[in-house]
Amino acid sequence: MRKTLMLAAAGASLIGLSACNKQASVGGNESTQTASSADAINGTWKADISSVQWETKPDEYLLRDGTFSCKSCTPPYSVAADGAFHPVNTPYFDSDSVKIVDARTITETSKKGDRVIAVYRTTVSADGNTQTTQFTDTSTPGEPSKGEFSETRVGPAPAGAHAISGQWKPSKLANFNDAALTFTVDVNGDTYKSSSPDGTSYEAKIGGGDVPINGDIAGTLVSVARSGDNGYVVTRKRDGKVVGVVNFTVGADGRLKGVSENKQNGSIMRWSADKQS
Repeated sequence: MRKTLMLAAAGASLIGLSACNKQASVGGNESTQTASSADAINGTWKADISSVQWETKPDEYLLRDGTFSCKSCTPPYSVAADGAFHPVNTPYFDSDSVKIVDARTITETSKKGDRVIAVYRTTVSADGNTQTTQFTDTSTPGEPSKGEFSETRVGPAPAGAHAISGQWKPSKLANFNDAALTFTVDVNGDTYKSSSPDGTSYEAKIGGGDVPINGDIAGTLVSVARSGDNGYVVTRKRDGKVVGVVNFTVGADGRLKGVSENKQNGSIMRWSADKQS
């Protein structure tokens, strides 16, 4: 899950980009938004990590003969697992360091320029069937996002490979802080504002064009459209291509229901959030 999770997860951040949507039909004139729909969405929301469900191909890693490869990352990359930083070509980090701690544990540190943007520590269980990663994401200008996620083995490690090798599917999220889960929405007329404690934010005209996400180090753009009475579609682009779409609707129970799709790898993440204020 790794970087995919990071870009998909918190409000605009777990839930927004990296992940992880079937795009609902978008209709109506955004300028005719009712006060009730704005009242329903406006406020601060916190994603419920126990509600997250995935539809995704397995993650695939290989650590063998001194080289670490993330075969399922978008784009895939490989670096020497010697603890030094080596160049990679990805939107969010341009160098990566992988260090073998022991036969079941590795650490990975990613940089953009001279700035550390993420640190991961991954440990495989004694039976080899579960791996748990603790992460700190400092890629945004605000509070760092922290948490951990577990994956279940669905493909064996090749002969002679480190225990983290093989195919894995996400199974559990835990210990996420508010920066990774909390976001605020403020809709006023045809203007949609979103912000997160991680320091990312944007302001877009509903039904209008793309605008930059403040604090996004990859230069991602976003646009917002209405979907039904209490729903919105947030589309993210990078280098002129759609990389993620998030559909969310406030239900009769007052919960926000979201579906996030990573358009680069086809993964889908379904989630819910509760209003905090």
